[in-house]
Amino acid sequence: MKINQSLYEKELSFQADRRRAGVEFIKIISDLWYDKSIEIVLFRNQLIDKNVSEILNLHEYAGEFVGKPISVFDSVEIAREMLSLDLPPSKLDIGKLTYEYHLEDDKYHNTKSFVIDKLKKAKDFHIIKPKDVVLYGFGRIGRLLARELMSKTGKGSQLRLRAIVTRDKNDATILEKRASLLRYDSVHGDFQGSVTADPENNALIINGTTVHMISANGPEDVDYTKFGIEEALVIDNTGAFTTEEALKRHLVSKGTAKVLLTAPGKGMPNIVYGVNHNEHNPENVDIFSAASCTTNAITPILKAVEDTLGVVKGHLETIHAYTNDQNLVDNMHKKYRRGRAAALNMVITETGAGSAVAKALPSLAGKLTSNAIRVPVPNGSLVVLNLEVSKETSVEDINNIMKKYALEGELVEQIKYSLNNELVSSDIVGTNAPAIYDSNATIVSGDGKNIVLYVWYDNEFGYSHQVIRLAKYIAKVRRYNYY
Repeated sequence: MKINQSLYEKELSFQADRRRAGVEFIKIISDLWYDKSIEIVLFRNQLIDKNVSEILNLHEYAGEFVGKPISVFDSVEIAREMLSLDLPPSKLDIGKLTYEYHLEDDKYHNTKSFVIDKLKKAKDFHIIKPKDVVLYGFGRIGRLLARELMSKTGKGSQLRLRAIVTRDKNDATILEKRASLLRYDSVHGDFQGSVTADPENNALIINGTTVHMISANGPEDVDYTKFGIEEALVIDNTGAFTTEEALKRHLVSKGTAKVLLTAPGKGMPNIVYGVNHNEHNPENVDIFSAASCTTNAITPILKAVEDTLGVVKGHLETIHAYTNDQNLVDNMHKKYRRGRAAALNMVITETGAGSAVAKALPSLAGKLTSNAIRVPVPNGSLVVLNLEVSKETSVEDINNIMKKYALEGELVEQIKYSLNNELVSSDIVGTNAPAIYDSNATIVSGDGKNIVLYVWYDNEFGYSHQVIRLAKYIAKVRRYNYY
């Protein structure tokens, strides 16, 4: 076969133009973020610190997702107009804007008039007062929260990580070990920033910012005001305090205003951000729970099904990565089966996710049963939802429902719609949505009223982002959003 050299040269030239546009796009994204605290995303995919190839690949995904070309050239054009406007701290989805621009371009004279019209509500957004944050505990979730908070600090107009509290004394050796655990992670890779231990000031210097390391035997032992911390949001990720009474101990500490638990809690609102956060005003509540990673994965999907088809009853089975509470080798454990070697066995265990959903979606109370299987992977989990629904549906219908919820509405941050025919657990590690809907695995029975849905989730990373979304809501530092 004879190769058309002219066509080949045109292809090379086009790819060069795309890469140049990608370079300009990256610069505009950085300028918006560091100069104006405006975060640009592409259908909820983060763009800050991405390279040109990643930017172009995300545009390919976006085009496949909406079924129309999403061009980096259009993104650059829209981003330029954003840079020229006086916008408040914001989170703007340029994928959605580009998609809408193609649908409505006949309504506008030019790109500038389109962007001004779409973002006109931004001018009415209130001024954000930054909030001090304390991480109480520094385990898997605590370190991921620290990474995300510090990498997305920008100009510091939202959440400011000021201190980390641990039980151990922080001598020079321990501080360096904690710094190393933050720098390197076997699952999530190296932290894309700088971390140094500062034993003289008992602190970690993260991306040039001082984060105090405080040792305490109990929450009430800390006076945060000594460190210049006022009205702080304490995020308790120890797992040691899960009742309202226990968590009230944090409010005894000077400098504390609110408490957020990163586990299911008793006696407090259990929140799945995006589903039921608006039912609880932070003005009236001091202690919140972010529920569990599994509850955050299944509740958005179940809400979409309940709102459109109605859930009669169902069972959910969680295939969950092993966790630190299991044994590395066979040994004693207070729970059955969890004492067996985690990396060698599939382990049947219980989960409260089925009943926990009802705290966010009361209409599902008593309708769901649940169980869990821990499997030999360190991260990345899957839940299988086997549901009987009220209205007849099909694979195409249920997939279209999920795609709509992933594209617009209140759950766009919570549901990612996957088109990948080859999706496996390692592919979803690092996904910031708590629920990844596997559209190619959906099953609908012959009568159209029994459906089986497969929902993946990064039980560490996706959950941590839900915690941060809820933290911003509690702290009243949610920016103007367009997505």
